[in-house]
Amino acid sequence: MKDYYEVLGVGRAATPDEIKKAYRKKALQHHPDRNPGDAEAEASFKEAAAAYEVLSNPEKRQRYDRFGHAGVNGGGRPGGFQDISDIFSAFSDIFGGAAGAGMGDAFSRGGPRRRGGSDLRVRLALTLEEVADGVEKKIKVRKFVPCAVCDATGAEGGPAGVETCPTCGGAGEVRQVSSTFFGQFVNVAACPRCGGEGQVVTNPCPVCKGEGRLKGEDTTTVEIPAGVRAGHFLAIRGAGNAGRRGGPPGDLRVEIEETPHAHLVRDGLDVRCDLHLSFPDAALGTEVEVPTLKGRARLQIDPGIQSGRVLRMRGRGIPELGGTRRGDQLVTVQVWTPTRLAAEERAHLEALRDAPAFQPRPDEEPEKKSFFSKVKDVFS
Repeated sequence: MKDYYEVLGVGRAATPDEIKKAYRKKALQHHPDRNPGDAEAEASFKEAAAAYEVLSNPEKRQRYDRFGHAGVNGGGRPGGFQDISDIFSAFSDIFGGAAGAGMGDAFSRGGPRRRGGSDLRVRLALTLEEVADGVEKKIKVRKFVPCAVCDATGAEGGPAGVETCPTCGGAGEVRQVSSTFFGQFVNVAACPRCGGEGQVVTNPCPVCKGEGRLKGEDTTTVEIPAGVRAGHFLAIRGAGNAGRRGGPPGDLRVEIEETPHAHLVRDGLDVRCDLHLSFPDAALGTEVEVPTLKGRARLQIDPGIQSGRVLRMRGRGIPELGGTRRGDQLVTVQVWTPTRLAAEERAHLEALRDAPAFQPRPDEEPEKKSFFSKVKDVFS
């Protein structure tokens, strides 16, 4: 009997993903539908499936590595497969239950299944202050909720009005076995009478009409962590629409939006704002109040500050989501130039027009030099 690692063409240190990819390649290469009448291809297909069945299971793989084939055969066929339907079941696991035209039904997984509720999506607008601190929000959502009259069974009188489906016997599926040259194929489909639920309602609830759910409204509490931003979303399990007749509920997806702030603009973890200063305040220096995410704060302005200067207020920005860093607040100074002057104001400025202190001298103050002036200094 061939070594299972050799069958799939992988080494003994292969990862689960490498084993899965190798089996997918072999299964597609040797699948009976692609090689009709080729007994050798069928044998290779079964061999690859048996190898994957063992090597994809951590416990079986450990026993195989230690004891070889003797550690996993257990008296049955190699790898534990009992017939070709088991092999196709493993093949279905790899290819998502649909391995080509005409094969989807044969690979579907059976058993009773409740019809799950659909997911919901809501948008939640947050202020910058709420983004910075985190917040708890209560969201009202219109959705399907379980019917309290029939206890979500869809039957008048509750569970007593629900019976086992006589067509499928509660299995939720019907099977048809057909024999071919390659072995037995089992076609599995949802029961046409109960829709795969395994149960039927004999006397529908007059309130929900047998659905087991009604349109209603529910309030969900959402914990918003600090540092989220527009486009982020939170998934709340089980907060979506209720499923039919007791089926599992869907999920609720809360998408974050940011409400524009009156004074601040977000820039990553930083927040920015403009500070408009009068010419006298810029020349003489002053103390001003600026808006922050924690209310207003006082900021000292040094004499002679220039328009365009950026002042940094450390730690007053947005915290990093799930991290320890926090951004700053960047305040850009804008010196306000008056556009309308009274005669007396104009006279005062005319008197100062030629004063030495009012003549621009950017080259004398390194921090106020232009970019090109700084480059010139480097090469001079």
